[in-house]
Amino acid sequence: MRPDEIEGLIREGLPGTTVRVSDETGGGDHFQAVVVSPAFAGKGLVERHQLVYASLQGAMAGRIHALSLRTYTPEEWTAQQ
Repeated sequence: MRPDEIEGLIREGLPGTTVRVSDETGGGDHFQAVVVSPAFAGKGLVERHQLVYASLQGAMAGRIHALSLRTYTPEEWTAQQ
């Protein structure tokens, strides 16, 4: 799987989201993603990750072996910069 495919799935599942995915090993199965979404407001870390996983439409079951997530609301992302 390519990073742009993962980005597209996340954007489709979480409209209004900014996402950046990188392939950690070059093998197409270990990725890191930074996801900034207003949908994360008021949600804990587990809930945020569940939203991202749901947007991947089953890709976690076979095509993605590992996905490291950093999730932020737009306000948290701005404060982080």
